[in-house]
Amino acid sequence: MIPARYQASRFPAKLMQDLNGKPVILRTYEAVVATELFDAVYVVTDSDSIYHLIQEHGGHALMSQQEHESGSDRIAEAVVDLDVDIVINVQGDEPFIDKHSLAEVIQVFHKDVQQEIDLASLMTPITDWEEIKNPNTVKVIVDNNDFALYFSRSPIPYPRDKEVATTYYKHKGIYAFRKRALLDFQKLPMLALEATEKIEAIRFLEYGKKLKMVETHVTGIEIDTPEDLEKAKKAWK
Repeated sequence: MIPARYQASRFPAKLMQDLNGKPVILRTYEAVVATELFDAVYVVTDSDSIYHLIQEHGGHALMSQQEHESGSDRIAEAVVDLDVDIVINVQGDEPFIDKHSLAEVIQVFHKDVQQEIDLASLMTPITDWEEIKNPNTVKVIVDNNDFALYFSRSPIPYPRDKEVATTYYKHKGIYAFRKRALLDFQKLPMLALEATEKIEAIRFLEYGKKLKMVETHVTGIEIDTPEDLEKAKKAWK
């Protein structure tokens, strides 16, 4: 499922911006389909233009029937009546999606024979301090078994002792859910930490869900700003 909201606060209509001959959302949809990892791929949107774009190119799209605060809420509405076990949420601004990383996230559930893990996601190491400080970069800290402890737009952990060797991780907005965890997410009200940080993954932690993080070294380019789009255009060539 690829949630595709038309408006975006930092870059309005970014999903319909041209990326070397095709809109960003179409590039992302085609990249996800090309991985051949999924039984079905859908774009879930509130936009007539995005809906018709995907349909016109032979893809599958669903129109949201309600307004939603997050992409997870949007896809929860879409899958409620579908007979599925695992739902993958790929952000619509990720046209450089990596097949290997997606496969690793899915593999988490094959290994979870006790079905104790509610969802899985990706993180990648970052070393540039400007990126670590950037509030547009969501950071994550994990325990010794790579379960998420917290997400923040601030640098975490705070480097009070700069002599300690610490790896900082950037959260990549790709989630794999058990269907039940996704439907629970939609029903559970937003609490203070999520509302403060504006990071939907925090809701799972606040309600005690187990979120397994998978490390990847494929950074890609997430298109959050016009500058990101220019980087993406150069990289696409």
